[in-house]
Amino acid sequence: MRIQDAQNLKKDLNFYISRDLPISEITQKSPKAVELLGMYGLHCTNCFFNAQDTVENGAKMHGMTDEEIDSMIEEINKELE
Repeated sequence: MRIQDAQNLKKDLNFYISRDLPISEITQKSPKAVELLGMYGLHCTNCFFNAQDTVENGAKMHGMTDEEIDSMIEEINKELE
């Protein structure tokens, strides 16, 4: 394994989501986060619009409140630790 590959691996292990994170980045970097978002009914990772959408926008389009979004992000990030 090259040093650069090892650095990328470490970076991916410390992946967290945030409101402003593009959904397309989640699909590229964290299959676990994709699975967890799906458990909240956010199947945006399979949507054609995910390249332009953020976690917050996707959640709001699915009717989530700001409080629900914050709670979801907190719970997902705990699972990703």
